[in-house]
Amino acid sequence: MVFTAGTRRTFLRLVVLVGALSLFVPAFAQAPAAQGPSELIDTVAHQVLTELDARRAEMRKDPKKIRKLVDDLLLPHFDTEYSARQVLGAHWREASADQRKRFIEAFYQSLLQNYGEALLDFTPDRLKILPYREDPSDKTRATVRTEIRRDNGSRVPVNYTLHKLDSGWKAWDVTIEGISYVKSFRTDFASEIDQKGLDAVITRLEANQAGSSTAKSAKPAAKK
Repeated sequence: MVFTAGTRRTFLRLVVLVGALSLFVPAFAQAPAAQGPSELIDTVAHQVLTELDARRAEMRKDPKKIRKLVDDLLLPHFDTEYSARQVLGAHWREASADQRKRFIEAFYQSLLQNYGEALLDFTPDRLKILPYREDPSDKTRATVRTEIRRDNGSRVPVNYTLHKLDSGWKAWDVTIEGISYVKSFRTDFASEIDQKGLDAVITRLEANQAGSSTAKSAKPAAKK
């Protein structure tokens, strides 16, 4: 599928939202590994959105707190390495350990930094968890279906793909309106890597992140 600029922005904003919905707040960090994927998404999603709702005014004044909140909650409970491996595809096998580490960090920080503030526009009543359809033949992978309500009242189907590790269930892909973010970014990055090389792509992501941080921290000059 070919994305227009507007569709890409909407898709990325939703990626950040639904990615954040699969996080744990600190009080829930020690959840038992036996908890099922649907219960996990349900509990976590509403806890995160409730936390955001309670601190919305505070975070509007200081957007850096949004990113810190998501950073603190996301990385430990989303299988970032597995997801990044799927995004890079064949290029993951060719990457060095340092390149892999840098790509994981730069990719996720880039998404969170550029689109994290979109979370401020969402409230707990926008999320609906649909009935879970368990596959009895597969105890290690699961898909949890949800819907996100847009401003105009329409609903966006959002599916979480999870797999079970020794530490419990972790999400690694999000499919929005039939579009997998892992597959979408795999296509984008594969083309850029083939043309410029993996180091160039990682450096671009890191530079974008550093540039955005500098711009946000810079204060406008006082008027004379």
